[in-house]
This record gives sequence, structure tokens and C-alpha cells, in this order.
Amino acid sequence: MTTTSPSRRAAGRFVAALLAGVLTLFVAATPARAHNGLRSASPARDATLTRAPTAITLEFLARLDPTFTTIVLTDGTKRRVPTGDPVVSGATGSVRVTGPLPNGTYTVAYRVVSADGHPVQGSYPFTVADPAGPATASAAPAAALASGRGGGRATVVGVAGSVLVVLLAAAAVLGRRRRSPRP
Repeated sequence: MTTTSPSRRAAGRFVAALLAGVLTLFVAATPARAHNGLRSASPARDATLTRAPTAITLEFLARLDPTFTTIVLTDGTKRRVPTGDPVVSGATGSVRVTGPLPNGTYTVAYRVVSADGHPVQGSYPFTVADPAGPATASAAPAAALASGRGGGRATVVGVAGSVLVVLLAAAAVLGRRRRSPRP
């Protein structure tokens, strides 16, 4: 008959509890993907417009908190383009463009807090190419702009991967201890 020492049983229980905790974390993280995100935008991401827009409208998946909604428009040289204050209605936020938009690449950057309290931020480019409009002095390459989407998922995947590596290492150590002969 094989007996197990109390310390080995405690280690086994610890590993089992740790595994249960990690599995719970993965199951609990599934609803977190339902956090707010950008559903649609006008002008759209990477759009080329033949007329400059007079407003920027962003529609999100969930209601926005008007107090914590920021929408900023910048030109190709990263200078801020004049806009009105953000107006929020449910899951939609918009700003009126009050400055001129000559031909060039522009970036819409946003930071919003949804009703569940989680901040979401991102940015995307669009281009004005009005055949009758003036050209802009300089434009930033659109490929250099970060979208801001998916960063949270990448962090969760990285943390989950790290936890998995630690769990595998702990299991390997416990497996070696069990196989090693007693003195």
C-alpha cells in the first residue's frame, strides 16, 4: 500500500485549486469580451472621401457615459483640427468639425467609458481627396496608425499564457517529486 505524505497531498490540493482558479478565470473572462467596442464610424476607417466631412460619428456596442467621452481629430502633422464638444446619445458619440479639412490624411482618436465603467480607446485614419480642394502640407502614413482594437484581448492572452506556463512548470516539479525515490 502506498501512502502519501501530508505535504504531497497539500501540494496536490494546491495545484488542483490553482487549476480550478485558472479555469474559472477563463470562464469568467468570456463575458469581458462583451465590453464596449466601436461598431461603426462615419467617416469609416481607411475611407477616401471626395468631400470633407462636417461631423465625425462613432457608434459603439454599448451606451456611453457622456462625461467621459472624448473624440479628437488630427491632421497628417498630428495637429488638432477644431471640433465641437462631443455629443452623446445612447451608444453614439459625435463631434461637429468646425475647421477646414484640406486634402490629406486625418486621424480620429477616441476614448470613451461605457456604462459598465470600462474605458475603450482607439484611432483610425481616413483621407480627404477632394478633386477641387486644396492639398495639405504633409500627411502621416496610414499604416503607422494604431487601431486600438484588440489590445485588451492580447493582454488577457499574454497573462493566460504566462499562468499556463507556471502551472505546467508546477505540475512538472510535482511529477518529478512523486517519481523520485525516497531516501
